Order: sequence, then C-alpha cells, then structure tokens
Amino acid sequence: MDQGTLDARAINAIRFLSVDAVQKAKSGHPGTPMGLAPLSYLLWTRYLRYNPRNPDWPGRDRFVLSCGHASMLLYSLLHLAGFDLSLEDLRQFRQWESRTPGHPEAGHTPGVEVTTGPLGQGISNAVGMAMASRLLAQRFNRPGHEIVSHRVVALCSDGDLMEGVASEAASLAGFHRLGNLVAFYDDNRITIEGSTDLAFREDVAGRFRAYGWNVLSVADGNTDLEGLSRAIEAAFAERERPTLVIVRTEIAFGSPNKHGTADAHGSPLGEAEIALTKEALGWPKEPAFFIPDDVLAHFREAVPRGERLEREWRVRMAEYLRAFPDLAMEWERVHWGDLPEGWADSLPSFPPEGGAIATRSASRQVINAIAARVPELAGGSADLAPSTETLIKGGGEFLPGAPPGGRNFHFGVREHGMGAILNGMARHGGVVPYGATFLVFSDYMRGSIRLAALMGIRVIYVFTHDSIGVGEDGPTHQPVEHVASLRTMPNLYVLRPADANETAAAWRMALERTAGPSALILTRQKLPVLPPEAVHRDGNVSRGAYIYEEGAGGSPKVILAASGSEVHVALGAKKLLEADGIPARVVSFLCRERFEEQPEAYRDMVFPPAVRARVSVEAGSTFGWERYVGEKGVSVGIDRFGASAPGDRLFREFGITAEAVAMRAKALL
Repeated sequence: MDQGTLDARAINAIRFLSVDAVQKAKSGHPGTPMGLAPLSYLLWTRYLRYNPRNPDWPGRDRFVLSCGHASMLLYSLLHLAGFDLSLEDLRQFRQWESRTPGHPEAGHTPGVEVTTGPLGQGISNAVGMAMASRLLAQRFNRPGHEIVSHRVVALCSDGDLMEGVASEAASLAGFHRLGNLVAFYDDNRITIEGSTDLAFREDVAGRFRAYGWNVLSVADGNTDLEGLSRAIEAAFAERERPTLVIVRTEIAFGSPNKHGTADAHGSPLGEAEIALTKEALGWPKEPAFFIPDDVLAHFREAVPRGERLEREWRVRMAEYLRAFPDLAMEWERVHWGDLPEGWADSLPSFPPEGGAIATRSASRQVINAIAARVPELAGGSADLAPSTETLIKGGGEFLPGAPPGGRNFHFGVREHGMGAILNGMARHGGVVPYGATFLVFSDYMRGSIRLAALMGIRVIYVFTHDSIGVGEDGPTHQPVEHVASLRTMPNLYVLRPADANETAAAWRMALERTAGPSALILTRQKLPVLPPEAVHRDGNVSRGAYIYEEGAGGSPKVILAASGSEVHVALGAKKLLEADGIPARVVSFLCRERFEEQPEAYRDMVFPPAVRARVSVEAGSTFGWERYVGEKGVSVGIDRFGASAPGDRLFREFGITAEAVAMRAKALL
C-alpha cells in the first residue's frame, strides 16, 4: 500500500493515535489497533451506519469491540469520526476520571455499545443484540415499513474465541441463523504468552461452519484493502445466517522490531520503537497525536453522512407513525425503557387460604401476569424452564422457522452464554430480558452478571432451588454460599422473597429498576403464604427490609432477621419466645441492597440501635449478616457444604429450626 495515499494516511492516523496514547499512559495494548486499523477504517468510513451527533439513534448499526484490550482502536475511531470525544480525552487514556478508560465502558464513553475486556463477552453480547433486533423486527416491522434493519458487527480476537462463553453464544447464533450478525476475527495468532501455537491450533473456520455460520477469509488484512472490502460486502449481503470473517493480520504491523510478537500485545512500544515505526510507515515523528487536516476532514464526513442516514430513517418513522400510530407509540415507549401505564395492576395477590406454594411457582404466575401487560418482557432458561417455571404461557417460541414474535427463549445448557446474551439484549434496547437457572449454576454466569452490574442494565435473573431445601440432589446442587457471594457484587439487587406475595413485590422491584440487574432467589419447596395486607403494609416491602411482625407492645427485646423460606422459621421462633414472655420482632429481608439505600432513620427504625439482641436466620452462609446482628448478635446459617437427604431433614440437622433459633435468642438475653 502506498503510504502517501489518503487511505493509507487515514489508517496510520488510527494506528498512531493508539500508539501515542498507550505510550503516554505507559500502559495499554498498542499491537492490536495497529493490525486492525485497515479493517476498522473501511468499516467506519464506508460500511457502518451511525450518527456521531446522536450515538443512541435506534436505527444505527451496533459495533462491538469484543477485544476490549484494544480500546484505543475504538477511541481513535470515535474521535476521528466526530463523536463527542476530544483529542484531550485520548491524551488522558487510562487516567483518573477520564472518558477513555483502559477497557471500553458502556454509558461512560459516547459510542461505546457494551462494556468489554473480559474476553468472549463482547461477541456474545453481539449475539444478544442480534436476537433482540430480530424480536423487535418481528414485533414492529410491517410490509413496506421496515424500521428495524440494522446490523450487529463485532471485532473479536484469538482470546475471544478461546473463551467458552463465546462458543456457547456462537453455537446459539448459528442455530438461530442470525443473518444480521457479522463477526470479524483478528487472526494475528499472538496472545500475551506468545504464539497461539502454545495452546490454540484448532480449525476456527471448520468450527464456525459446524455451528451453522457463513465463513469468509482475508489472507492479508494489513495491506489488501480491496480484499477486505470484498469480504465486508459479502458478509453484509448475507442475511440467512451469521458470518465470521477471518482476517489474517500482523500484530504491531509496521514496527520494525516488535511486529508479530507478544511484546506488542500488552505493553507500550517504547519511544525509540515508536520513532522507528513512524519512520517505516512514513509518519511524522512529532508531534504526538498528529492528525493531518485532510485525514480528519475525510473521517468527519461521517457527521453529515450519519445525519442524513438518521434523517432518512426518521422520515420512514414518520410514515410508520401515520400508518401504525399505536405501534409507533409503543416503539417510543420501549426504547425509553418505560413500562406501560398501570402495568403493576395485574400483579397477583395470593391469599393464605390458597395453600402453600413454592416461590418459583408463584414467580411463574407473576411472570405471566406481567407478560400480559408488558410485551417487551422476554426470556427463558438454560434448559430448565419446567423446573424454574419461567415459560410465558401463549408467548410463542423464539425459534428459527417458528411464527414470529415468540418471547420464550431456549438457551440450551449454556448458562454463561445466556448471561452474556441477556446483556446484549438489554444494551440493544426495546427488550426487558430475563434468564433462569438453578442458583448453584449462577457460578457459570458470574462474569456476565458482573458486567451487567457494571453497565447498570435492566437484566432479571430467576435463580431457583435456592438452598438445602433442594434436598436429595445433595451438596453439588445446594447453593449454600451463593446468596452471600452475589450480595458482595456492587449494583446487583439480590431479592429472596419469603412467600408468594413477596415474590410479586420482588418482580415489581426488578421491573421498575432501570439502573442495574436484579436476581430473584426462589425456592423449590412450598412455603406458607403470608397475608398480603401484612406484606404490603405501609409499602415498606419495597424498602428491601421491613418489620413483618412486631412483638407485644411494640418494644422488642430481640430482633429476628431472615430472608426467604427462613422468615417462616423466624416467625415460629417468635411464637416460642413470646410464650416465654420475650417480645420479639421479625424483620423480613427481601433485598439487602435496597434496604441500604434507605434513609438512616428508616434503617434505625427497623433495627433500633438500643436493641442489641439480634439473630439472623438464613439457610446458607452467614457471611455479611454481622452487619445487622452486630457484636452482640448471632447468625444461624450453614457455613459448610450441604448433604444429600430430604430437605426437611436437612433443616433439622443443620439447626435451621424455630426451636434452635429461639434457643440462640434466649442465650443472648
């Protein structure tokens, strides 16, 4: 490639903005941006639909940098294309409070679609985006009025394709024949430890063909712009199945001493090597962060082009509004993330006389009541829907060849893939996704849950079989440590309802929460139903923890705090204590995180500082309860693995009984 052409200089501008920023930060990954610059240049100047002046335009193509360690590639593109990201922002790469953190963060930097860095997540998010766009297209598109037609484009690396989560998601993408999904694989054959020959020699093309993907390849991704263009055009023309384009590149292309080596993967090139590289590629050595005027003008053509593309889409939307006013209003509503007016009126109320019911079964009734009023609610299970009870009755199946509009997703035995796909659906917009599995298997999707919390997106997890109540399946399936572990994650609501009515309240809290994910922790075993008027008294159930039952005279000597099925254990202990003249208060902890958001006055009202005799009850790890029981209190729980036996026997053997709790409370007094 002649380095004097506009194309070559534009590509080098991407390279050296990335190289200079990494060098200034003395930290980062320069090699991948250098190798991917030609492909990225073509995508961003000729093929992707986006508007730098409105990064959230719903009609845009979604671009996902799955290899998030190459973040400076994306930041360079965003600045050059005219997004609200200045050259000074690039100079502040990886610095305190900068808009250019070490890995891309959704909601932090304009133009960043998803938070990436943990490998395999981005391409899996892209699968979720493609699934969400299909769901929306089936719901909203009408003949002659195609308002959902965008593509989802991901750049991924060797590391992405090694991670199991990407395999799970890619398998599902091929199954669903997601024709608007295109992934470009940067086949540079280098990882941090060295050549991929150390651990990765598989036939990637063969694997993806087996998944059902269309597979293309470009032998020279460093200089063959025509070959890259042909591959992009062929990939974008394919609409019947997802496409993987394998692009052979050289990491740190142009660097005389570090090209093709692991030295360029996770460390700055160094001042001397940067000077040599700039000389080799015909780029001025000074100043750093140099952008030729004509190169910048060339990239900034994206601004009027993007405004024109959005304007044309808005014209189509105006025609759609005239033809389908109700649907157009629904489109606006779901993309704002608002719930339908009066949706919560459909939430069921459960009378005690209806008999005991497992909270997973109550959740099924709540899901179906919500689904009837909230059409954007969609989700499924990791092959456990009959056990997690998460099917939307009459909601149809999201399957290739099935009637359009199905809202029941079948993720197969792919918990981690499911979690990452849910994140992509939520970030895409227009869908409120949920996913279900047994609580013990939340371990498999923890990386995805963490990213949902970091992005602050509305994803709902339905985790059933929540304790030793699982019984005979034994310790492999008894999640004694999982509730405590999930509670340590910032920005995740962990909701463990005590009965069917608290389950309805938990779903309402999760649906109304737009700034982060929520995990509903539900029982397999049946639980007595608490009177709805007691659960909803004063609306305090929505505060996360509330006084469910007060001792005689309203002045307790002991506080019994519990969550989930153990609230009933605490209520039994209260009766025993009061038979001995000891007034006790029972506090139901639906959601600890929500409780911590309440004013101090409310928290002190629930836990009066003067009452120091406190007992927590939860059939799991006692970790974290010390915050509420204090130095003088005790925690009744299980700080070991469970055992295989009927659930009621296990509760007795582990001391999770009313008698044991009452005895521990008396000992405090």
